[in-house]
This record gives sequence, structure tokens and C-alpha cells, in this order.
Amino acid sequence: MWRLWVIVLLGPVSVPAPTACVVAPVVVPYPAEALAPLATGAGVRVAVVDSGVDGALPQLAGGRDLLPGRPGCRGHGTAVAASIAGIAPGVRIVAVRVSDGDPGDAAGIGRVAEGIRWAAGPGRAQVINVSLVIGVDDRRVRAAVAQAVRGGVIVVAAAGNDPRRPVGYPAAYPGVIGVGAVLSSGAPASFSPVGPEVDLVAVGDGGTSFSAAFVSGAAALLRQRFPDASAAWIAERLSVTADVSRRLNPYRALTEAGAVSRPPVAAAATPPISPRYDGDGARAWRRASWFAGVALILLVSGASAVAAHSRGRRRGWRPPG
Repeated sequence: MWRLWVIVLLGPVSVPAPTACVVAPVVVPYPAEALAPLATGAGVRVAVVDSGVDGALPQLAGGRDLLPGRPGCRGHGTAVAASIAGIAPGVRIVAVRVSDGDPGDAAGIGRVAEGIRWAAGPGRAQVINVSLVIGVDDRRVRAAVAQAVRGGVIVVAAAGNDPRRPVGYPAAYPGVIGVGAVLSSGAPASFSPVGPEVDLVAVGDGGTSFSAAFVSGAAALLRQRFPDASAAWIAERLSVTADVSRRLNPYRALTEAGAVSRPPVAAAATPPISPRYDGDGARAWRRASWFAGVALILLVSGASAVAAHSRGRRRGWRPPG
């Protein structure tokens, strides 16, 4: 049986015709004015591996085009970049074009892997945003992500826009912050996948592409505020300061004292704070823990269930609601 796997740019749930090039209006659902006195992401390099970014974006700081000479719409990548800059206006956006912008035929898998490798290497990205989904575990993308994570880069990826499918790649890889969506009203987004690979949810009325962008922006704020912290520590802080149902709260992430232990120096050879960011074995453990947690909630009552649930909350193993 043949299967055709494609990479999908996660644009709005209702997309325009492929011939149209539309930059969706960006509405920042987080209080940027309250965050600005704490951090703006000043100088933090955020790579947007996507369909390219319009040159008019003030935060644009170069990048790489893996489709030189090939026309295409940069609307999706521009909207993602603008969403990142909306929460972290001081960032430097590094545009890595891997797609021609058609929502139905976004990018070759090899280009995505090359784009991630370039962003983490010559692109000097400190945060990499990937608002696209691959429907298969590809060794090239897996290796590129692992290399970026080992290098101390914070990798954020959208979970997808189809709840009937599992969380896609690279969001499902170890070390990646997988992001689902909630609506600006606070209601769950019906199009957002759920599962143990979803570490955070953020507002994304137009799709999880923009949820991931807001998480990338928040990661940039933390990278500026805690310059010596490891990528794993920043990911853990975003997780443990999230609101109910794993909803991103950038203000809490920037201000809450005692949320996690003192930031380890990024270069220190210390174990990751959470098993979630420690390779394949941890991913398998986390997956098993998630399903076990669901079983406990459904089948167990009394004090033992309360204790187990409390331990799960301290470790951050809970799916979005």
C-alpha cells in the first residue's frame, strides 16, 4: 500500500486559494506592554524555518533561501515571524526559506533538515521555530533537530491542525517543545492534536503555526532575561509556569520565583532538568507516563490517586485540556 507523505505549512484552518498571497493580520494575545519592562528578546536570534519572510519586517536579520530563483508566497512565514516579533519585538528574525508557500505542498523533507542544520550552525539561531508538520519520522530531520538541541538551541514546533492524526514531526521529537492551540476565547481548539508530545498550548485561532510562534517569542524573552540558562532549563520554565491545561503564560515565566531551580550555565555538562528533554528513552517514559496518568484519572480514586496526580504535576506530565 502506497502512502504519500507531504510536509504541510500550518496556515489558517481555512486557507486562501494557492494562487493568492495573503499575509494574515497578526493579533498578539499576550500583553506585550507588560512584558517589555522585563524583556523584549533584544538581540536574540530566532530562525523561522518556513516559506520565507517579507523584507519589510523590521526585525529581519538575513537568513538563507533554499529555493533561490523560485517564486512563491512568503505570507505564512511572514505572519509567523510577525507573531514572534509581536511578543518579543527586540528579536532578530533569521528567515530560512524551505517552501514556496503553497499550503498543500510546502517543502521537501531534505530542505527542512538542511534549513534546521543551517539555522543552528551558520545561522547562529538561539531559537528555531518550525511551523510545519512532517507526517513521517525522517532520519535527516531527526538528526538535524538532535544536533540543534545538543548545541543548546531551543527548538519549537507546531503540533498540527488535524486532531485525527498524531502529533507530527518535528514537534514529536525529543528535545522539541511541541505546541498545540487554544482559541483566544480560552476554549480548546478543535483542530489541535493532543497527546504526550504536546508540551504547551498557546493562542492560535489561525492554527498551531501561530501558537508555536508565540511560544518561540516567549522562549526568546527568557533567553534574554536568563542569558546563562540552558535550553532545557528555559523549556522547563515555560512548562512549569504554564496555566491550567498547559497554557503558555509568558509573564509568569519571566517573573515567578522558585518555579525551577537556579538556571544552570548553558555549557555545563549537567543532566537535563526534565526527562522530557533527554532523548528517546525519556520520550518513551513520558509517553508511558501520560497514558498511565490518563488511566489513573479514569480508574483510581482516593488518596493514592491524589498523590500520583501531584507527582505528575510536579514533573509536568499532563496533556493539554
